[in-house]
Amino acid sequence: MKVLHTSDWHLGQQFYEHSRHAEHQFFLDWLCNTLTSHQIDVLIVSGDIYHSATPSAMAEQQLYAFIRRAKTDNPNLHIVITAGNHDSANRIETAKPLLSQFDTHVVGRFDKHTPQDVVKTLSTANGTLQVVAMPFLRSADLEAQADDPQAYQRGVARAYQAAYQTLDAQLPVLAMGHLHAKGGSISGDSERNITIGGFDAITADVFGERPDYVALGHLHKAQKVAGSEAIRYCGTPLPMSFSERNYRHQVLLVEFTNNALSSVKPLDVPRLKQVILLPERGGATLDELMALLSELDLSQYQDTATPYLRLRLNASETDSQFRHKIEQALTDKPVHFCGIERVSNTQQATDEPHFEDLGQVEKLEPVSLLELAYRAQIDSEQAVPQALQDCLMQVLASVQEQEA
Repeated sequence: MKVLHTSDWHLGQQFYEHSRHAEHQFFLDWLCNTLTSHQIDVLIVSGDIYHSATPSAMAEQQLYAFIRRAKTDNPNLHIVITAGNHDSANRIETAKPLLSQFDTHVVGRFDKHTPQDVVKTLSTANGTLQVVAMPFLRSADLEAQADDPQAYQRGVARAYQAAYQTLDAQLPVLAMGHLHAKGGSISGDSERNITIGGFDAITADVFGERPDYVALGHLHKAQKVAGSEAIRYCGTPLPMSFSERNYRHQVLLVEFTNNALSSVKPLDVPRLKQVILLPERGGATLDELMALLSELDLSQYQDTATPYLRLRLNASETDSQFRHKIEQALTDKPVHFCGIERVSNTQQATDEPHFEDLGQVEKLEPVSLLELAYRAQIDSEQAVPQALQDCLMQVLASVQEQEA
C-alpha cells in the first residue's frame, strides 16, 4: 500500500504581493501525475492547505479542481486533509459533505468528547489503513490542567491516546499532526511558532508507540523528528520565503507491506520559479549591488517562470538615491521584485533577517517583538521578565481560541 505524505500547500499565498497561483498549479499538476505514475492509494495533507483562514475563491477553486482531477485519474484514491494553524476549522468542516463524494476525508477540529471522529479507516486495493487525522490542536480542544507547566504537551498526548482507543490492533496506523515537534528546524521568516499554553514545541513521545508512521505538517523544512524514520515532516512543496530558497522541497512516498511500514522515500518537487537573494549572505554596498544586478543572467527563465528577486543593502549606505538607481537597474530585468532589505553590521555576522518597513513586522514572532520593545523602552541590559512573557502567552492563546 502506497501513501503520499504532503503538507503546507498554502494555496492562495501572496509572495510579497505577487500571486503564486501559477506555481501552485504547476505543483498540483505535477502531484496529479505523481499520484498516477506511482499508483498511490492514499494522499495525505497534514495541515495548512490554505495560506489564510479566509482563502480567495480562486484558491478554493484550485483545491476542488485538483481533487476532481486526482479522482478522475485515480478512481480508487483516498485523500485525507486536516486543518493547520493557517486554516479555518469551520471552513474545512463546511466542505466535508461535498468532498466526501470524492473519497476525500477532511477534519477541521478535534472534539475531545468524540475523539473517534478523527479516525478514518480507508480500504484500498492494496490493504486497509487506519489514519488518525489529527488537525492543529488549540488549548480549547484539549483536556488539560491550567496550572500545569506542561499542559499543552500532556493535552496533545491525551488527544492521541483517546483517538487510539478505537483502533483495530491488526491494522497499520498512520497518525497525522500539525505542530512543532521539539528539535525541528524552522525557517527564519515564514513559519508561525505555535505558542499555546506557553510552549512552542512538544516532544515526539506524545504520539505514543501505536502509529507505524507519523505524518507531520507545520515546519517547512523536510526532516526527521528525534532521528526517527517513521516520524517525519515532508515540508512545503515550494519556498514560502527567501530563507527557504535552498530547501529541498519534497513529498514523501510511504509504503506499507504486510500491515507494517516498509519504506519512506522522498520525491523531489520541481520548482517553477526561482527565489534569488543578492547577495546570498550579508549585505552589499550600492555599487556592489549594481554590479551584481549587471551580472545577473536571466536568459534561462521564460515568462511563466519569472524569478523572485530581493536585494540586501548595507544599512550604512548613505546614497539617498539608492532606490531610484536600483529601480533603473531593474528596468529591463524580467523579475518579480520583492524589495530591498537593509542589513546592519550585526547582521553581517549573524545573517539574521532584518526588516526596514512595518509591513514586514508580521514576519517576526510575538516573543521576538516583545524582546525588541522591552530592550528599547524598558531595559536594554535585562531579559524580559518571565511574568511578562507568560502574560503575552495568555493573550496569544486567547486570540487563537477566538479565531477558532
